[in-house]
Amino acid sequence: MFLSWGSLHPDARKRNSARDARTGAKLHTIRLPDQSGTGQDSMTIRLADCDGQRNRANMLLKRMYSWRGYGADHELPSAPNCVTFTASSQAEVIGTLTLAVDSSAGLAADRTFKDEIEKFRKAPGARLCELTKFAFDTSTPARPRLAALFHIIFIYGSMHYDCTDLFIEVNPRHSRFYEVMLGFTRVGTPRMNVSVNAPAQLMWLNVGDIRRQIDKHAGAGREAGRSLYAHFFSAKEEQGIYGRLTEMVRAQTADTRGVGSRDGALADGLGYAQKILAPKGGLLAGLRLRRRNAPTLELATT
Repeated sequence: MFLSWGSLHPDARKRNSARDARTGAKLHTIRLPDQSGTGQDSMTIRLADCDGQRNRANMLLKRMYSWRGYGADHELPSAPNCVTFTASSQAEVIGTLTLAVDSSAGLAADRTFKDEIEKFRKAPGARLCELTKFAFDTSTPARPRLAALFHIIFIYGSMHYDCTDLFIEVNPRHSRFYEVMLGFTRVGTPRMNVSVNAPAQLMWLNVGDIRRQIDKHAGAGREAGRSLYAHFFSAKEEQGIYGRLTEMVRAQTADTRGVGSRDGALADGLGYAQKILAPKGGLLAGLRLRRRNAPTLELATT
């Protein structure tokens, strides 16, 4: 497995975009059985942080939305509070999903469900986010691929945004999928979403519940029934991803803005591990932050 923390860190995006002018910053590659079940296929998750990757994602989005009858004039959001991810197989983009964090401009779901979302905003300490512009097209087993994409986005969001509430708008006929697979809850009743000229159901998920579901089911595969969390990375795999990204940020940010940049990036990543992973016990229990001849930050486990 490969996950580049330098690619994830916002301060490194501009540099990564220049380096990956056509394909975008590579985050992770998984290997899975191919369609025949006798060979292997791979899927790579990237940030759509360059024109080439965004164009490919936009083409997929328009094709899939048009096929569903939602129109063909949709574009990926480009606001600074939005991060778009893509999933590619054999050089073709087969999936795209955007994570948007609440800001003064609001969320896309506000256009249809503003009154419902405002109820969550009023809660003390609430920080909202949403998943939007989702398109996925694959004839190969989809659950492991979807799980990898959602888990990478969860790691990214936990590291950078510390959100409490996650929303997604779906066609009402897909509501049950999100309830069973990811634990979303329906909010209110369906309404007409004018941007796709179709009914939409607002779904909500407590971000803390995502962590708990991962701890309970990740790595179980088919043994855990229909839950998509069963196909998420296991605790050992997640630790491996975190360990590699911590080392990579040291190498990838050392030449950007000097000491301050390196410390900031590492602190973000280590903060994620301490707050999200270490309290769960097991492989990352006892995680602590150690400084050796500051300003270099190092990871130490007990």
